[in-house]
Amino acid sequence: MRARKVHRIATIAAVTAVAAAATGCSAGSVDAGAGSGAGGSASSGLPVGDQPVDLDPARFSPDIDNPYWPMTPGTRWTYREAGADGTDLVVTVIATSQTKRIANGITARVVRDTVRDGADIIEDTFDWYAQDDAGAVWYLGEETAEFEDGAITSRSGSFEAGVDGALPGILIPADPQPGMAYRQEYYRGEAEDNGEVLSVHAKAEAPIGAFDDVLLTWDTITIEPDVAELKFYAPGVGPVLALDASGGAGREELVRIDTVPDGAGTGPLGSPD
Repeated sequence: MRARKVHRIATIAAVTAVAAAATGCSAGSVDAGAGSGAGGSASSGLPVGDQPVDLDPARFSPDIDNPYWPMTPGTRWTYREAGADGTDLVVTVIATSQTKRIANGITARVVRDTVRDGADIIEDTFDWYAQDDAGAVWYLGEETAEFEDGAITSRSGSFEAGVDGALPGILIPADPQPGMAYRQEYYRGEAEDNGEVLSVHAKAEAPIGAFDDVLLTWDTITIEPDVAELKFYAPGVGPVLALDASGGAGREELVRIDTVPDGAGTGPLGSPD
């Protein structure tokens, strides 16, 4: 449930209003420009921008049990997303049984993220995550492809931490606190995403249910300055709701969680089943 390259869904005004409602603040108290990560979060010690990090692979595991997104292998999250053109898209995210040794030496969990418009796959991605021994979930890269009429049209955004200057980032801090700012990924000119914690006591509602004490983040993209996104992570569940900024109106919401057989989601890009 990353910020997506091929479909953006909600306006800044709608995002700001939802953030205010979710955190119990007035609309004027939400800074629509917050979360760029440009200045960083000095007190948190989390990486920002292109700051290098020295990570010890021995301190990382592909077994991810962070309460805001426990990635138990075999779990599948299914989302409904309103496309910018009014179409409904289906997004499936599978924590696969596979792991991958990243170029920086860390072994990561492979998570499959597939976007469909009806029966057609329009985006397909392998995401690589690992958790450090403090409990933070790190994002270590992705192999991604966009499709049209069954053919790959772009692999833009693909990167691997430790290759060609690409750097890992934080998806979820170990102990999220409002005001924490951090990079989520960095590959110059291709993948420069940032996050900031707005609240750990937000509320969110999706078809799967209503949740309290939700982690709410404000996500931005340095190379796409007009894009912003609110993400809601429910304890014990994972991402339940996302609202994007820039063009159109809509939401990405969790419809169901189920389990899949061992090996599901491990086929080549474009053939996830």
